[in-house]
Amino acid sequence: MPLVKAPDEASTKTFYIETFGCQMNVHDSEKVIGTLEQQGYTKVETEEAADLILYNTCSIRDKAEQKVFNRLNDYKKLYKQGKRFGVLGCVAQQEGEKIFERAPYVSLVSGSASYRKLPEMLVQLELGGQRITGLDDRQTDQTFETEFTARSNTHRGYITIIEGCDKFCAYCVVPYTRGKERSRTSTSVLAEARRMADAGYTDIQLLGQNVNSYRDTEGKRSFAELLVAVGEISGIRRVRFTTSHPRDFTRDIVEAIDAVPTLCDHVHLPVQSGSSNVLHHMQREYTREWYLERIAWIKSARREISMTTDIIVGFPGETGEDFEQTISLLGEVQYDAVFAFKYSPRPNTPAITMADSIPEEEKSIRLQALLDRQREWQRANYAKHIGQEMEVMVEGYNHARGQVMGRTSQNKTLNFTTRQPILPAVGSYQQVRVTQSFPNSLAGEAV
Repeated sequence: MPLVKAPDEASTKTFYIETFGCQMNVHDSEKVIGTLEQQGYTKVETEEAADLILYNTCSIRDKAEQKVFNRLNDYKKLYKQGKRFGVLGCVAQQEGEKIFERAPYVSLVSGSASYRKLPEMLVQLELGGQRITGLDDRQTDQTFETEFTARSNTHRGYITIIEGCDKFCAYCVVPYTRGKERSRTSTSVLAEARRMADAGYTDIQLLGQNVNSYRDTEGKRSFAELLVAVGEISGIRRVRFTTSHPRDFTRDIVEAIDAVPTLCDHVHLPVQSGSSNVLHHMQREYTREWYLERIAWIKSARREISMTTDIIVGFPGETGEDFEQTISLLGEVQYDAVFAFKYSPRPNTPAITMADSIPEEEKSIRLQALLDRQREWQRANYAKHIGQEMEVMVEGYNHARGQVMGRTSQNKTLNFTTRQPILPAVGSYQQVRVTQSFPNSLAGEAV
């Protein structure tokens, strides 16, 4: 049976996909969409209009996982109408065939490392197959590369340069759902970046669970050298990368940002805790002092580099003193944004065997205290930009407020007004003078 049906049949094959979780999942969905469209499927905007309903899942936190099963339960009635359901991504890899028991109307379960087999799995679905699985061993060396990526933004695009994780932090399920670390060749990454630049993309974001753990299998370039090479491609104006791990954050990354103007002056460097004791139990394999040394590199750069981080509160055994060390770290680093979460046990992780000694109420109190303190630092940090001129990439319009919405190279939202009769195009770049600041955004006027 051919993988692609005749054109007159293609229009009858429709699919809906909903994505949960991180930018890696968003980009995975772009590749899944491109693959499905290449196989003759048409994307629709609702579950009711689709023949095939797909949920690309996240299992980092319990809430994200529950959302998927709630969504499946909400729409299971459509199964009687002949709709087919598929669960993709991290929850699929984590739960495997148990999903069929929990949701018998699901026909397809596939982890992210198996997306390259999607055409074959689609054929099985079309032939009436049930309980079709794509579940890979974490030792796979294969990555999911496809020229059929259906990018949702025509100006800003993602490139996955490394998949999987070998860090095995005590709280994290990613090594078990995404497999071991495996990098693409720098040649393939640069070829994709050039194709994107030729297609009009100006803002490129390099992705990986630990993006700076990248190891060029050709041995040609380090991660910092790859950043520089992407940043030097004609037509590209901004290069970002996420997410970094402190253990692999090297000084040459800062030197590259200093040397190449197209590399964005923003680093997201998750710390998770300000206490060396908690970091030890988290199996992060660095100390507070090690982390702050890397922060010192960033602060010593010639460019002013914005810093953001991730923090977990209420990890098993975290004392009040440990938590205060995290609060003190906020003041020492002065992040521009913090993404903070309460610890929740995840399947298969070492931390699940630890006594979760922090009551849920106390976790909530600590989380709010951290967010309140961080809000003070952000308010002060953002206020420093008043009077500055900053380059903004236009992302859209808020007609109710009469503002153009945009983002700076420091990854800060900067909404602005313009006196020009024609609004600047989405994807264009504008010089904006900052006139107001808020804890999470800036406002200004086009120069």
